[in-house]
Amino acid sequence: MFSSVLVANRGEIALRIVRTCRELGIRTVLAHSAVDGDSLAAQLADHTVRIGPASARGSYLNAFAIIQAAIQTGAEAIHPGYGFLAEDVDFAEACALHGLAFVGPPAEVVALLGDKTRAREVAASAGLRIIPGSPRECGTAAEAKRVADEIGYPVITKAAAGGGGRGMTVVRDPREFSRCYREARATAKALFGDGRTYVEKFIETARHIEIQILADSHGNVVHLGERDCSVQRNRQKLLEETPAPGLSDDLRVQIAAAAVACARAGGYVGAGTFEFLVDQDDEFYFIEANCRIQVEHPVTEQVTGMDLIREQLAVAAGARLSVTQEGIRRIGTSIECRVNAEDPERGFLPTPGVLREFRPSAGPFTRVDTHGQVGLRITKDYDSLLAKVVVWAQDRHQAIARMERALGEFRVRGDGVHTTIEFLREVLSHPIFRDAKHTTSLVEQMTSSR
Repeated sequence: MFSSVLVANRGEIALRIVRTCRELGIRTVLAHSAVDGDSLAAQLADHTVRIGPASARGSYLNAFAIIQAAIQTGAEAIHPGYGFLAEDVDFAEACALHGLAFVGPPAEVVALLGDKTRAREVAASAGLRIIPGSPRECGTAAEAKRVADEIGYPVITKAAAGGGGRGMTVVRDPREFSRCYREARATAKALFGDGRTYVEKFIETARHIEIQILADSHGNVVHLGERDCSVQRNRQKLLEETPAPGLSDDLRVQIAAAAVACARAGGYVGAGTFEFLVDQDDEFYFIEANCRIQVEHPVTEQVTGMDLIREQLAVAAGARLSVTQEGIRRIGTSIECRVNAEDPERGFLPTPGVLREFRPSAGPFTRVDTHGQVGLRITKDYDSLLAKVVVWAQDRHQAIARMERALGEFRVRGDGVHTTIEFLREVLSHPIFRDAKHTTSLVEQMTSSR
């Protein structure tokens, strides 16, 4: 195992990584921006290095500054968390060039599976069903429109280098396609520095199911079961749960086997997630791979009893997986709700401000991953995620009741700050969600009926 790890991230995931490292006796270095020097992660890390200003581009996306910080502090590895440089091929290559272990898949795997169009090709070669669309990125709006006209509307344009639900646009009217596509390419370029975009058929009433994968460099690949991530706003997740309700055992086995096959075909190493859409006929389609730890990883940890950050670190250090497929047991149900500093009444617009009151939930089988504290300044420079409330129970009915209780006791107050707490409580009480009949359109149905 490593003796020293630099954490190249912020917020709850930076704190999460620091805590596991402390349990393993690993010295931690936190690379932070100008506004994160007094964060909880900075308070718990063994050493901190300021790498740049508040802007992500000058700090958490500054690969040179991060690598220099690792070298100067004697770190052996860099853990990128999620977002920022977690799936950046050039950064992974730079780490290897400077003798630093990158806690994630090798650069060649990120280049293959982190690119959505190439990942589709890998999935197809492994025998997985992919959603009809362009076989690769489209060079022009005219080329993309020919594909859209052929597969039929509505369609969705996606950034090949995108992630986190960003860089996607749904087009329903053929007359709007060319304009939307040009705008999508410009957005992809602005968000990811890569304007490559492709087109897929948009499946409106689908479940979003993902499989957690662990793989080592010795050829071992296992899955830790599925998560349902269908509750989304603007194609970004709000609530996740495992096991996915309403899926037959046979379908669970099929989707998990498909994810493992795709991981093997792509030579995957590390912790990763393979994502699928399941339509009304229980047909499932591969959509993408996430070559990093996921925001929603705690629900898998809750039902398996495994520390996925620990597994990531061990694999990056060259160790074999600590488990076999036969040794993995999933017990009970876990649900995660993302508490974002957003206003659901204004289209989930981020609401920056200073926290004046912050009292997270507690109680039996309740976990809160958060960097929140009184005095925290929420800025528009970063993602709006404030906390993740995670509960475990013997079954889904009990888990929903526990989450309702946990959200009900969570107190957040700040200058201009709104959160998603009350909206999440509405989701939990919604009859469609209660009956496990929800799809990715649930939040849109709820907000349109207000």
